Amino acid sequence: MSDPFVVVGADAAGLSAASKFRREAPDRDVVVFEKGRWISYAYCGMPYFIAGYVDRMSDLLSLSPSEVDERGIDLRRDSEVVAVDPDAKRVTVETADGDRFEQAYDDLLVATGARATTGPFDVRGVDGAFTLHDMDAAAAIDAYVADPDAYDPDRADVSAVDRERVERNAAMPAPRTVAVVGGGYVGVEVAEALSERGLSVHVFHRSGHLLSPFGEPVGNRVREALEAEGVTVHTDTPVEALVGDDRIEAIEVGSDGDAETVPVDMAVVGVGIRPNTDLLDGTGVDLGPGGALRVDDRGRTSLPDVYAAGDCATARHAVTGEPDWTPLGLTANRAGRAVGATVAGDPTPVGDIAGTAAVKAFDTEAARVGIVDPEEADAAGFDPVSETVTAGSRSGYYPGAAETDVTLVADRDTGRLLGGSVVGTDRAAIRIDTLATAIEADMTVPEVERLDLAYAPPFSPVWDPILVAAKVLNGTLDD
Repeated sequence: MSDPFVVVGADAAGLSAASKFRREAPDRDVVVFEKGRWISYAYCGMPYFIAGYVDRMSDLLSLSPSEVDERGIDLRRDSEVVAVDPDAKRVTVETADGDRFEQAYDDLLVATGARATTGPFDVRGVDGAFTLHDMDAAAAIDAYVADPDAYDPDRADVSAVDRERVERNAAMPAPRTVAVVGGGYVGVEVAEALSERGLSVHVFHRSGHLLSPFGEPVGNRVREALEAEGVTVHTDTPVEALVGDDRIEAIEVGSDGDAETVPVDMAVVGVGIRPNTDLLDGTGVDLGPGGALRVDDRGRTSLPDVYAAGDCATARHAVTGEPDWTPLGLTANRAGRAVGATVAGDPTPVGDIAGTAAVKAFDTEAARVGIVDPEEADAAGFDPVSETVTAGSRSGYYPGAAETDVTLVADRDTGRLLGGSVVGTDRAAIRIDTLATAIEADMTVPEVERLDLAYAPPFSPVWDPILVAAKVLNGTLDD
């Protein structure tokens, strides 16, 4: 190979980088190593596949191996990079067949993503206990919740799927009651998905409200939405253990002195993720928040000619200006594309992040951006002021108008907008993009209040909920 660009990981960041690099530097070689069989899949779509909103797993794939090959990318699946020698500029690769070899690189991108954490819970080897962080898990859950005589194997229609695992779960008696451990993104989405599949769903969350990073107003509205559809939500209720030898039988909740056993025949654990950085152990690479690889504004790590992007890497926060770790889909795709351009000779910033995210619970939409928690804002050196308002999503006389809650947080000294959240049932989530743009532009609350947002009765009242919230918060700042 001539001046090879080596990429570790064949999902959002890795293949975005490889594809951009191939277009910009057609005379250089690019090889992508992927530990497993799956490539370029929509992680965020997996709960909706389980719910039945998506008919086939293949609908969640962005690129097939043949399409990657057509782009001139040397894709090596079932090939795990287990070590990096930054002095010799080579990686050590182990294949699924047990072969081991070394690959030289001129530039290296680590795009290894993250893996689900399970806290004190061991889901391995216990039937009916799952995490949801890869396509094989999604296929297994989909098979497990189906009646054995009604399961459609064509739903898992991708050759990469772990067919043995799917068949094993499809043959088991369908569960009736599921414990969803954790009330974050995954927990809320999985609760909706499994409720749609007819299960009795219980969500257990350690803190006082669901979706902790979104703030209490959002958490309360989402709880109401779940409970209205028959989901039972338990907040301030830590899960201490999964109970069952061969198959999940129950969970234990509460403290040791006041523990309660809740019978279930399925559990999905969604208590967080951890960046995959083990292949760089021993290299002295700098790590940042969350144990992710610390990178600069071009995606470069502290090691020469080694880049990182996606769920294993940090990015600069648009509000604080400090490194942060907020693993999200757009962040990975955008950073990967930027690294590919930089390595090809066109230095491109990976861009700041503001933690912009959205989630839905049945008909209720929620979104957040920036710093929503006043305590977090205070710790970052701001003097936070927060207001929450409820406003109509459209003109009151127009059909479909619904109450929308908007929370804004600003710095008292400067008036700068620090963050916000939106929740409601009528196009609430997409309104967060106005706040995300304002934060990227370092706008103040008065400047947000003066934005010339579109008005027409079917789409918004004269005063959009964002403008109402800015007007109220601006009044508080003037006090």
